[in-house]
Amino acid sequence: MKRIAILASGSGTNAENLINYFKNNEEISVVLVLSNKKDAKVLERATRLKTPNSTFDRNDFMVTDEVLSLLKEKADFLILAGFLWKIPAKIIEAFPNKIINIHPALLPKYGGKGMYGMHVHNAVVENKEKETGITIHYVNENYDEGAIIFQKSFKVLESDTSEDVAQKIHQLEYEYFPKVIENVILENGR
Repeated sequence: MKRIAILASGSGTNAENLINYFKNNEEISVVLVLSNKKDAKVLERATRLKTPNSTFDRNDFMVTDEVLSLLKEKADFLILAGFLWKIPAKIIEAFPNKIINIHPALLPKYGGKGMYGMHVHNAVVENKEKETGITIHYVNENYDEGAIIFQKSFKVLESDTSEDVAQKIHQLEYEYFPKVIENVILENGR
C-alpha cells in the first residue's frame, strides 16, 4: 500500500476530492493531512472524512526535522493541494520525484512566488489570455519549476470573469488530479 500525505494551506476542496477518490483504493491511501494554518478549513474536511491531520509551524517545517521525520515515517508520496510554502531542500531530497503539486495555470506561465488561486485567474483575465488550464508537476527547489507531469487546457472566453476561470480550473483539478496521482504512484511502484 502506497501512502499519501497531503499538505494544504486553505479550504481543502482538492484534498477532500483526493481523500474520497482513494478511500476504497487497494493500492493507495491518503494517511495524513498537514497544514501550516491552524484555522485552515482543510483540517475540518479531513476530520469529517476520518483522515488523521495536524498542523505545524515554520520552525518545525524549515529548521527542525519534526515535519520531515513525521513524513518519512507516515508517507511514501507528498501531494501539495493548495500548499503555499516553499518545500525545504531536506524534504525534497527525502522524497525524490515523490512530491507532486497542482498549479492553476499552464506553466511556465503564471508560476512562481505569490502566483496562486485568484491571483493567477485575475492575471489570466487581465492579460486576455486565449487559453489557460492546470499543470501537475513534480516539486523541486524552485516554485513551480519542477518537471511537468500533465497539463490540460481550455479556451478562455472573452466573457469569462476571473470567477468563471476559477470554476473551470476547479473542474479540471477535480477530474484530473486524482487520476494523474494514481498513475504516477502506480508507475513508480512497478
